[in-house]
Amino acid sequence: MRIAKLLPAVFAMLATQSAFAVKVADITRMNGARTNVITGMGLVMGLKGTGDGGKYLPAMRPLAALMKNFDQPVSLSELDSANNVAIVSVLATLPASGVRNGDALDVQVVSMGAATSLKNGVLYMVSMNGPNGKPFKSFDRQGKTVLKPFAIAKGDLEPDENGNPLKGIIRGGAVMEVDLPPRYIDETGRFTLIIDEPSASWAMASTIAKMINESGDSGENIAVALDPKNVLVQIPASERDRPDTFIARVLALPVPIQTSSEARVLIDDKTGTMIVTGDVEISPVVISHKGLTITTVTPPPVPSARNPLIATKTSIPIDTTNQGGARLQDLANAFDQLKVPAEDRIIIIKDLYKTGKLHAKLIINGQES
Repeated sequence: MRIAKLLPAVFAMLATQSAFAVKVADITRMNGARTNVITGMGLVMGLKGTGDGGKYLPAMRPLAALMKNFDQPVSLSELDSANNVAIVSVLATLPASGVRNGDALDVQVVSMGAATSLKNGVLYMVSMNGPNGKPFKSFDRQGKTVLKPFAIAKGDLEPDENGNPLKGIIRGGAVMEVDLPPRYIDETGRFTLIIDEPSASWAMASTIAKMINESGDSGENIAVALDPKNVLVQIPASERDRPDTFIARVLALPVPIQTSSEARVLIDDKTGTMIVTGDVEISPVVISHKGLTITTVTPPPVPSARNPLIATKTSIPIDTTNQGGARLQDLANAFDQLKVPAEDRIIIIKDLYKTGKLHAKLIINGQES
């Protein structure tokens, strides 16, 4: 069977081993390491009759203002036949690692008006500011406030990858005008490790803090778990002037994955995918769903291929002895015997959770139930 046909019915049972370890960097990020956006509004020109049109004043007003800046004042009525210009929003994403003056970023361009297509258009020079529309604020040597754009964007539009005629992209179209380095370390020489959501727990935060504390030579407790997602780390005074080596060493520390990882069942209804982590327990239960059957062939006392005895089961018993300890793997094995489709497996798991028989966190489409 081809792999592509199996993907919608994935039912993965992930068992972790205590001997297995990942690096701190694999499951955390440093506070301050995040993306940001800068935005702008401008004009795309050179369109072949597919622009906003002279009657669309939100596009004609900035066009008239632009021409006035070049000592070519025009009235709005004189732009009645201008259909080769479109007003657009412009957006660029700043990487989590920060940017420097002169760095080039890709620009996303989207029509804001009545244009029917931005194909073959050229974005005229646009000042890009923060998400709130405000420019970058700094101070000169005399302490006076200086306002300047975060970046300047311009260039030829490439077609949208999904074929949307009202969107386009300019590769490297925005050039940074300011430095925006990430700020990982506070004034007291501390930084915070943020644990990725799938791994976040008190046990994991405590383990990471313990590994950091045990890795040092001073015996100081320089790391503390603040909550299930955050570990605060104090850079030793001897390494505060050059913290790069210390931070790299912390991020490379191995973290053992606990065998008692949190029991979770993650379901994606759209793809029919179900992923199970940890030891998911199921209380004693009998399941019958849509007349599903298990058929076995029992040979008669005198074996005969033409005359076997047929035993049919229309339900799935799970730990009917009331001894407890049945796991979701037992149910998965029964599913395999019954050849239960992925969508029916998901329905059964959801019903088990609703009735309190499934002992795990159920996360459906990214939302915990």
